[in-house]
Amino acid sequence: MAAISNLHLPVTDARHDVVDPIMVEVDQVYHLACPASPVHYQSNPVKTLKTGFFGTYNMLGLSKRVKARFLLASTSEIYGSPAEHPQQEEYWGHVNPIGPRACYDEGKRVAEALTYSYARQDGVDVRVARIFNTFGPRMNWNDGRVVSNFILQALRGEDITVYGDGKATRSFQYIHDLVDGLIALMDSDCTEPVNLGNPDEFTINDFATTVAGLIREVQPRTKSNIVYLPPVTDDPQRRRPEISRAKERIGWAPQFSVIEGLRETGKYSSYSPSPG
Repeated sequence: MAAISNLHLPVTDARHDVVDPIMVEVDQVYHLACPASPVHYQSNPVKTLKTGFFGTYNMLGLSKRVKARFLLASTSEIYGSPAEHPQQEEYWGHVNPIGPRACYDEGKRVAEALTYSYARQDGVDVRVARIFNTFGPRMNWNDGRVVSNFILQALRGEDITVYGDGKATRSFQYIHDLVDGLIALMDSDCTEPVNLGNPDEFTINDFATTVAGLIREVQPRTKSNIVYLPPVTDDPQRRRPEISRAKERIGWAPQFSVIEGLRETGKYSSYSPSPG
């Protein structure tokens, strides 16, 4: 569900599907609802699209009714497989609208369109964060994305699986930085989309090697080899945020290095129960 905050009253936990309307009194709405892992969002693409459109529609309707500030958790996936590198907010993207990732990519793109339509037509006070790959302790073991896959495989001493030739790049940010960025954006006067990500860029090969090395610090006897599987359809080849707007408009930049974040995530994961 979306995170709904009220600055004047205690926040009560509630379970609610954002695809359905909700009536509450709030001052701020953080709309983070939607699985971000391809494994999860592709398992029910229609529900993913419903969350992207109807979930955003309902949260914007709530924000309009109670005059709350609304923050949309968008994604770097709106850039698709980008022809521009690094990606800045003015870039319109290169997305396959009918591919297996489209339910998430286009769901977030229409969510942004809906958000700014409400801002222009109804005066809703909106913020939009375009979030790049994020990781940290308490990630789901079955998340299905690169960080959780690599850490789990390395902890088990299994082969680390890379899809494609490993030359594709990604940029990863630690969860603490993302949380700080979302709060800074919500509290700012910036109504334009803002990239929130760490510009440190790794090839998947280098990232796999880095994860394996850090896990050996925790479990010295663990050793994993890298194996290659066929590439994933429509998987972007390069991904790196341009964060000048975040620095200038909301005073935010990553404070944690990827290595620091991976080390903390690896330590947490090594003491957490895992499947198998």
